Amino acid sequence: MATRARVRAPELIGRGGWLNTGDKQYTLRELRGKIVVLDFWTFCCINCLHVLDELRELEEKHRDTLVIIGVHSPKFVHEADHRAVVDAVERYQVHHPVLDDPDLATWKQYAVRAWPTLVVIDPEGYVVAQHAGEGHAHAIARLVAELEREHTAKGTLRRGDGPYVAPEPVATELRFPGKAVLLPSGNFLVSDTTRNRLVELGPDGESVVRRIGNGLPGGVSEEPLSDESPGDSPGESSGRVLNEPQGLALLPDGRVAVADTVHHSIKAYDPESGTVTTLAGTGRQWWQGSPTAGPAREVDLSSPWDVAWWQGRLWIAMAGTHQLWTYDPATDTVAVAAGTTNEGLVDGPAAEAWFAQPSGLAAAGDRLWIADSENSALRWIDTGGTVHTAVGTGLFDFGHRDGAAAQALFQHPLGVTALPDGSVAVSDTYNHALRRYDPATGEVTTLVTDLREPSGAVLVDGDIVVVESARHRLTRLRLPEEAVRVEAVAHRTRRAATAIAAGTLRLDVVFQAPAGQKLDTRYGPSTRLLVSATPPELLASGAGAGTDLFRELEIDASVGAGVLHVSAMAASCDDDPANEYPACHVHQQDWGVPVRVADDGVRRLPLVLAGMDPQAQGDGADGANGAAGPG
Repeated sequence: MATRARVRAPELIGRGGWLNTGDKQYTLRELRGKIVVLDFWTFCCINCLHVLDELRELEEKHRDTLVIIGVHSPKFVHEADHRAVVDAVERYQVHHPVLDDPDLATWKQYAVRAWPTLVVIDPEGYVVAQHAGEGHAHAIARLVAELEREHTAKGTLRRGDGPYVAPEPVATELRFPGKAVLLPSGNFLVSDTTRNRLVELGPDGESVVRRIGNGLPGGVSEEPLSDESPGDSPGESSGRVLNEPQGLALLPDGRVAVADTVHHSIKAYDPESGTVTTLAGTGRQWWQGSPTAGPAREVDLSSPWDVAWWQGRLWIAMAGTHQLWTYDPATDTVAVAAGTTNEGLVDGPAAEAWFAQPSGLAAAGDRLWIADSENSALRWIDTGGTVHTAVGTGLFDFGHRDGAAAQALFQHPLGVTALPDGSVAVSDTYNHALRRYDPATGEVTTLVTDLREPSGAVLVDGDIVVVESARHRLTRLRLPEEAVRVEAVAHRTRRAATAIAAGTLRLDVVFQAPAGQKLDTRYGPSTRLLVSATPPELLASGAGAGTDLFRELEIDASVGAGVLHVSAMAASCDDDPANEYPACHVHQQDWGVPVRVADDGVRRLPLVLAGMDPQAQGDGADGANGAAGPG
């Protein structure tokens, strides 16, 4: 085994304490003898959710030698609420200990730059690897096997049960439901997300008529998808057909389209026969370089979160790639409809627009409304293919503020519902509120407060039925005639801006291919770098795309502050001359780096793209929502 830098892992500290340990509080010293993987995550981040799924197989295979610890490091104010972290750990079926670190104390100790980040600690308590973004499970699996061999030989590996203690299950009819749709029968169909099924409820929104799916996760996303029909028991259906379903939409033929999020697919449920079939997706996650159009069941998708029927096609909020896709039943094909995979808020022609985890859709005449959750924004696309922003300014501004759209704020909204008067209701999830935006006046008002993580809503006979995800129920409300008055609050991301000097700033994206791999140069340059800024005037020069992983930027001192948006990609393949068909991997990460211009600011900004020696990173800048694969 190659000699590594001996960097002692800092202690784990977090004011929120430990979850999934039976109330025991742990230190790293108590875990000595185990291989430890720290997963720095936050539950708003789709890339973090991808990593949770990537780690499940590794966690199971090495259960007696490996301890995975989630270090929850919040972006939004709501994510610093301990109760919300407890909910998220159950919602996303996290089966390892989690340290709740609302103050980012451990994040700072480990000099983490982006969500998600994985840190590997050997059985003697030393950091041996750090990976930013998703897509590193294969490299970590090799490292874990190597560490097992090394420390077995040294006698420093301790086998046996880890610290995970499963929490007691809670009996409710629904568990963290995601979305709902009103069926022609008058019943509701609800995505019972955490229990991996659909539930049909009666018109009262409470009585269970049927459950679709057996409640078990539908297998890892790489498994082939299967179509299923109901089982023999009344009111139940067999088959592991769904995995954390979210969005639902009625199709013209009477079926319901289902965003089967962790399966990276779109299913169709027939309320008459009870059958579930696959409309689109292969069950595999889309990565950079994969096809973006083609036969629906031959093209990979990535964490579809919501669906809506509009303009003769099924529109898909593809949260995992920060895009909108469409499914055309006439040709049985899918294609990208808007978005570049870059994460941020950019309006304009669909092919040039940027989104940040779109999670809610609502069709309303000549507009398709979009809840763009990570931007805390309400947006829409018109029939001509142009993307517009109604409310929201980007990744770093959020809060609860009513009034003119230009200064109004949401906090991570997941749902949007078209209202009869032409306005829209926004499920303002992290503000626990139902808000209203009126295009005629350009005003935002608050309709209802004291909800609990509303994630969607449907209209029924003049009422609005809200999916209260964290209360595990549907809540029927009369739409108020007057808005609720709330105290306005505004926030920016809690991570400090990096001080940079005016004039020339050297941007270096540091990439080192994982062990056993090399850059893939068979078909030309294997790297790509895209740079922009908010506001654009921050960059006097240096914006745009290129193939080098470095760039000389000219910073305009008169702007004072802003955000640098950096997207980097590198392709690597297994370095084995004897292997005729080496496995290849795409590493991509997006950063949003808050910066301020200062006389004592740095003139070099290094950002780490892939796994590196922990001492090779140098001083860097805080990023936003880093991701390997689609940002």
